[in-house]
Amino acid sequence: MLRYLPFLLVIALTIYAFIDCLNTPEEEVKHLPKVVWVIIILLFSIVGPVVWLAAGKQRSPAGGGRARRTQWVAPDDNPEFLRSLGEERDKNRDKNKDGDGDKG
Repeated sequence: MLRYLPFLLVIALTIYAFIDCLNTPEEEVKHLPKVVWVIIILLFSIVGPVVWLAAGKQRSPAGGGRARRTQWVAPDDNPEFLRSLGEERDKNRDKNKDGDGDKG
């Protein structure tokens, strides 16, 4: 069983690099077109995946991560929501003032 371990590790590394390459957006791929990277990964089973992981795509600095997504903000802390409430309130006031003048 232990003699199959290196073979399984090479296959796992190749599959990981292949999927990583396919999921990487074209603008993040460095040096070569994405199609060429896929061919290199599949043809050169040990060297291809290692080169892809080392130099194939733009990596963000450690700890930097991807661009942060905007977090959910509670409605009472969201200035846009509060502004829309104020505008809606003003519209309703204007409607009520116009409606009261016609009844008199």
